[in-house]
This record gives sequence, C-alpha cells and structure tokens, in this order.
Amino acid sequence: MTVRKRHDSPREIADVAFAPPVGIPTGVEVMSLAELRERAAVRMARVGLRTPQRPTFHHLITISSGSLWHMVDFTSYALKPGSWLWVRPGQVQQWGDLHEAEGTLVLFERDVLDPGTVAAARVDDPHAPVLLVPDPEDGHALEMAVHHLALEFQALRGIALEAHVAVLRHLLAVLVLRLSQGTAAVGSPAPEPGETFVHFRDAVERDFARTRRLEDYARALGYSPRTLSRATLAGAGVGAKEFIDRRVVLEAKRLLAHGDQSASRIAAQLGFTSATNFSKYFHQRTGQSPIAFRATVRGHSSESGESGGGDGIGTG
Repeated sequence: MTVRKRHDSPREIADVAFAPPVGIPTGVEVMSLAELRERAAVRMARVGLRTPQRPTFHHLITISSGSLWHMVDFTSYALKPGSWLWVRPGQVQQWGDLHEAEGTLVLFERDVLDPGTVAAARVDDPHAPVLLVPDPEDGHALEMAVHHLALEFQALRGIALEAHVAVLRHLLAVLVLRLSQGTAAVGSPAPEPGETFVHFRDAVERDFARTRRLEDYARALGYSPRTLSRATLAGAGVGAKEFIDRRVVLEAKRLLAHGDQSASRIAAQLGFTSATNFSKYFHQRTGQSPIAFRATVRGHSSESGESGGGDGIGTG
C-alpha cells in the first residue's frame, strides 16, 4: 500500500493508492497488524495512519485478539475478536490505535476478482454493511480462509508465478464470498430492500451531484414522489428527500476531510450554484459550516496522530 501526499498544505490529507508488493504482480496484499505497525514505525510519519484517507481499493480487517476502533465515513466501529470490517473504495477511513489489537489486513483491487464473484459478494455495493459479525461456524470458516490466503501470499517457492497469482485470486474469492454470504450486519437484521427503493437508491448514487430534487428522480424513474418516499421510508428508515440530502452531505464530508479543495470548488462539484448556497445547505444539515467541519476532522486527526506516534505506511 502506498501513501501519496501532496505538499501544498500542512493539513493536506493523504491520497492512498494500491501498489503491488514487490514480486507479486497482482492487486492483493495480506499482512498482520504487527507487520502494519512495523511498517508504520519504519516510515516514521509525515503521513499518519490516523489521518483521514480515501483509498481506491478494498480493506478487509479482522481481529484475533484485543480491540480496535476504526472510523469509516465518520462513523466509529469497534472491532472485537472474530468481527470483520470491510472498507470499500471511496469511503473515508481513519485508523485507531494499532497497538491494542492483533489481526489481519487484506487489501485488494476490484479487478482481481471475477465478475461473478464481484456480483455475488456485492463488492461494488456502496450501501453494503461495514461491520460484520459471523456466527461461530461461519467464523471458523472465515478464519481458515484468511489463514490460507495469508499462507499463499507468503509462499512463492515451488510454484510458478502465474499459478501463485491464480491461487491468490481464487482464495480471495472464497474469502469475500464467505464474508458477504455468511455474516450478518451488526444490529437487527434488515429486510431485503424493495425494488422501488433499490431503483431510487441506485439513481441517487449515480446522480446526487446533478440534482437534489426528489421530483427529478420521480420523473426519471416513473414513480410519484409519494411512492418514492414510502419506499425509502420502508427501505432506509428516512424519507426520500432526507435520503438524497444525506448522500450529498456524506460526499461533502468526504471531500472536506480528504482534501484541501475550497468550498467553491466542492460546491461546484456537488452541483451547487455558489459556495454560499452550499455552506447554508451543509450548516442546516450538520450544525457546522464546511470550514468548521474540516477543522474539526483535521484537529482530531492531528491529536490522534500525535498520541500514536504519527504512523505512516507504504511499500516498495
């Protein structure tokens, strides 16, 4: 994993892009949290693990002992032994104190998996749960799967490189399929979303930066606004307009935390006519101005980085 950082601002947030480990020409990397700590100590920290990062690849994190707090899209999750965290590309994450836990980190790019696995494991689903807790039987199968993947990642002797890469891909497919099919999201099981809500949800994900008007989605999808509101209330627990607004605010938070774009540039990127309109919209829904939110996130990150020694990581 490579951390790339621009230096035009002392508060710039790190861009994180996947870099294949030396000698492994495929988009998979497996390491223990102990190895991650060692790597962070070697890199010594101009870029902290605990600063907000928006990776372009998937993270699977599981804990074997201790505990770990991990923030994903500004929600904190507590990992305990046997639980799993799945961070998807585009989500903003912040690491907690790595010294309190032992476990395994699996990094992978989407294209490593075959299309059937991508679909069955909901790899591209931005609404899939982040924290997953398997029952004991499924948990044992997942332990075996990640252990086998880790062993294969370290084993290059006695097998051709092409075969090694193929095995890694198959073992990763086994892991993500078991993880997506054999675990439950934390909390009460949610009912399967209705077809109307799924269509609306996908449309919002595609077009939230183009329009925030419920009427536009209703017209495009062929439903009445009232029908979309009922379907969204049943599927997400909020009204349709609130669902749109939450998606816009989430993206605004991601952009504010992850980079140093001005409010005007973020406003334009999210389809607002002016920075003033964007600031008013953001403040009404969060209780903070965009600049105040950015300062809060950066301030928290800085304090966390200092308390943890400023971990930074990279390969190569």
